[in-house]
Order: sequence, then C-alpha cells, then structure tokens
Amino acid sequence: MTAGHTTDNHPLMHSSFRWSVPKHFNIALVCSRRWAASPAHASSTAVLLHQAAAGEGRAYSYAQLQTAADALSHVLASQGVKPGDRVAVVLPQRFETAVAYIAILQMGAVAMPLSQLFGPDALLYRLQDSEAVLAVVDAVSAPTVDSLKKDCPALRCVVGIDPGFGDVSFDHQASSGATAWPLFNTLATDAALLIYTSGTTGPPKGALIPHQALIGNLSGFVCSQNWFGFSTSSVEPIGHGDLPSGSHAVMWSPADWTWTGGLMDALLPTLYFGRPIVAWPGRFSADLAFSLMQEHRVTHAFLFPTALKAMMKAYPSPQARFQLDLQAIMSAGEAAGDTVFSYCRDELGVTVNEMFGQTEVNYIVGNCAMNGDTRDGIGWPAKPGSMGRAYPGHRVAVIDEEGHECADGVPGDVAVHRLDVHGQPDPIFFLGYWNQPDATARKFTGDWCRTGDLATRDADGYLWYQGRADDVFKAAGYRIGPSEIENCLVKHPAVANAAVVPKPDAERGNLVKAYVVLSAGFAPSDALVAQLQQHVRGLLAPYEYPKEIEFIDQLPMTTTGKVQRRVLRLREEERAKK
Repeated sequence: MTAGHTTDNHPLMHSSFRWSVPKHFNIALVCSRRWAASPAHASSTAVLLHQAAAGEGRAYSYAQLQTAADALSHVLASQGVKPGDRVAVVLPQRFETAVAYIAILQMGAVAMPLSQLFGPDALLYRLQDSEAVLAVVDAVSAPTVDSLKKDCPALRCVVGIDPGFGDVSFDHQASSGATAWPLFNTLATDAALLIYTSGTTGPPKGALIPHQALIGNLSGFVCSQNWFGFSTSSVEPIGHGDLPSGSHAVMWSPADWTWTGGLMDALLPTLYFGRPIVAWPGRFSADLAFSLMQEHRVTHAFLFPTALKAMMKAYPSPQARFQLDLQAIMSAGEAAGDTVFSYCRDELGVTVNEMFGQTEVNYIVGNCAMNGDTRDGIGWPAKPGSMGRAYPGHRVAVIDEEGHECADGVPGDVAVHRLDVHGQPDPIFFLGYWNQPDATARKFTGDWCRTGDLATRDADGYLWYQGRADDVFKAAGYRIGPSEIENCLVKHPAVANAAVVPKPDAERGNLVKAYVVLSAGFAPSDALVAQLQQHVRGLLAPYEYPKEIEFIDQLPMTTTGKVQRRVLRLREEERAKK
C-alpha cells in the first residue's frame, strides 16, 4: 500500500457513480466546438507543439483548432466525403492531427488512425479492408500512401498537410476565412473511429468505436490522472457543459495519437476537458521527456513502463536536475513493477496509476491513488504490481469458460459486462469488428465481453495479471499479434514456416522472437537473420520485426496441424529463468 492517507473510497465511488449519455453526442462538439464558442475559453491553448530545436513551444488555441477543422471539413466534402465514410489519418503528433480528427468527426464520417510506423503491407491491408475513401498525410507518409492508391479502388484522394504532397493540399494557416462547418448531429451510438487491432489468427481486425465510447473512457481517465487538476468537490467527470477552470493542468504522452492509448487516453480526453496537450512528433528519449515536461510545466502524463524504465536509468535522481510539476502519471501496456513504482513515488513525487484496457473496451480497470491522499471521498490505494480495480461505471469480473465469475485467487478471463453495477448500459463498448460479425460474436459470452487477458482477483477486488488466453502479447507497450508477422516471414523465399512468440526481457517486458523453419536450399546464417529482420521491418512496423530469430527443423504442431505457440512460449519462459 502507498504511504499517507489511504482511505479506500472505491465502494463509495462505484455505488454513487451514474453514466449520463445523451441520445445525440459528437466528439468534435465536446472536444473543440463548445470551447471555441465560449468567449472565456476560445483563446485557451488546445495543442502546445514542442519545438526542441527552437527551444520553445508553439501554442494553438481552441478557436484556431475549430477554424482549421472547419476549413478541412470543406476540403474533405469537396472530395466527396460523406457521413459514415472512412477517412484515414496517417500523421504523427502535431496540431494538424487534432484538426483532422475534429474535421472528420464533425462531418459524421469515421476517422481511421494509421501509424506512420506501418510499412506498405500493413497500410495496404487496412486501407483496402476499410474501403477508406480519403487519407490525410504529411511529407513522411505521403509517398507510401500515394504508392498504394492504385491497389485501393475506394481511395479517391490523398490530402497533404505539408506543401507539395498529396492530390490536394491543406494549409491550416490559410484557413482563417473558412465558413463554419454545420455539425452533423450524430447519435451517441454512431461510429466515430475505426481502429485496427492485432489478433492471434488472421490479419488485424478493425474495431468500430462509437462517439459515446469517449464518455465511457472519462471515469477511468479522471481517476488515473488524480482528478486531472480539478477540485475533487467541483468536477463532474461526464458533464457536458462548461467546467470549472480548476488549477494548472497540462497533459503529455509519447503515445502516438494514431494508437488507442495516445488518442483515447490522452488527446481526446484532454480536449474534452478544455485543457492543453503537448505534441511532439519526434522520437522518445529520457532527455526529451524530462526537458519537455520541465519546459511546458507538464502536470499529467501517460507513460509506458518502458519509457519510465528508460527515464529511471538515465536520471535516477531527476529532481536534482529538473524542476517538474507532475501531479499524476498513468501507465499501461504492461506491469510497471515494484522498481518503477518506487521510482515514481520517491523520485518523481507521484504514485503511478496503472491502467488496463484494450481498443474494444478501453480504460476499464486501474488505480486512483491520489498520491496517497484519498481523504476527500476520491481514490483508493494502489498495490504495486496489481492491474488495479474496476473504474466507476464498469462492472468487471474474472470469468471462466462458461461465463461464471471465478472465486478469489482462481485465474480466469478479465471481462466487462454490458451493464454497469446499477443495471444501466455501459458506453465503453465497441460496436463490433468491421465486416466480421462472427469474430464480434466470439468476443462475448452472454453479456460479458472477454478481453483475452487472464488474471486473478484478490479479496479486495484488485486484479493481478496472469498472461494472455491467446497468443497476443505486449512488447515495449505495443500489442503484438503473431499472425501478421508470421505471414510476412513466410512471404520470404527462405521461410517455409514460422512461429512468433514473446521472449521475456527486463527492459521491454518482452522481445519479439521468431522460430523459423527454412525452405529447401537455405541454410542458417547471421546474414539470413539480418535479411529476414529487414524483410519484416520493411513491410510491417519497426516494433514488429523479430529481435531474435531461431532456426528450427520443425514447429510443434497439434494433431490438426495448428502451430503450438504455447510450447515455444513456455520454452522461452524457462530459458529466462536460467
């Protein structure tokens, strides 16, 4: 348990919490338009672009965000974008990325985030499967997307936000005279986002996320960010009107805004509350993290355990060099562990709040430690190494194969119920997998949505992670589905078959490891390992390439011909113990 005042308010928070979901709800309205229309808030900073070379940030207000979004909506409409159309966003953290989401969502279209880390094969599959009609790109992503247009018949246009790129150019600085765009009055249950998530078998599946899912995220966001700088007696986490100004609060996360973590756990919730978020399109480093947080007086952050470990190694005593204003850190993707937990508490001055969720049902479990001071009816103590407890509004349990809740200490599948503890619909749920009704049905056992993550529950209601029920795993915070990597490896003439499993690693949690059966005429060599690694790196994403390749005569198989990845996973776990 944490030191200080550790009152357990979890039962009270759950019993008193009620969802408030209107019939009509649009993310663009609550994240931008309402603030731009407020004389008291229009000039407030929405996006604070970190410019390391210049040594200072560039601030964009909510009024500028909305004006630019209106202008981009007109551009998208001129290219035939209609409500329900899928529009790809292939951009890093920058002002125009926030503009793109607001522009798409206020039209009633569906934004499809795509990481710039994706190689051509990964991009091509998602663009084809979604039948995206348009893509918004920058100078980095434009060449790859342009090269794929010929194979994407639905992709009518590429809009470039950097001069000279794309079929059509968009310059937000020239958008000041744009006519206001009329908001499309979406239902709360209408689709807002299509986010592709890796699975165990087959290619990635597109999870269709409704507008109301943002509301479903808010209780977890506010709790994990220690009430996000608001007075615990004055803020209503799911209110839809103007909120009290609260104290100074600035958000930052290195998580890409085209991932669920960066988008739903950082960018959109921050804009929902009318606060500034720092954007940095470059690579992460410990020096960058500390310098950025100091310069912009960052108070709230979402940092993966991998990032925190790098910061801990680089600066064991950061307060001796940096002046930080941190009030809360949320961490997710893998367990932070005792060492990182202690570092955050002792050296950064905050109790790290671990969080658990997935694209389909995000922000459902975690902590709200309030840095040890939980006296005001808010928060509960954190147990180092635990996933935490269900956030208010979510009914979470550990269930068995039949869908029955497991006894304390018995491993089972972490699942969230369609109805909250009061029997009301929980708005957190995805609508289903894009064009895959069978896969959607398999996700549920009755009204329980299975996460595929195994855990035990203790007597206090805390969940303790036990692993995956399938073969998906996390490496450096990224969700890795073995199938896509295996399919890519098999495309190489030297590979007859392949299996991808996690290899335990102290720094990243896991490394991506591939067991490879060679085709006739090929022999193992270091040169071939490097060639296969580059093959995957060039077609998928850099974080997906196997850091280690082991050649094997044959893969362990079931009698029905399925690869037994579990056998190889256990082999790696045993090796790690030696």
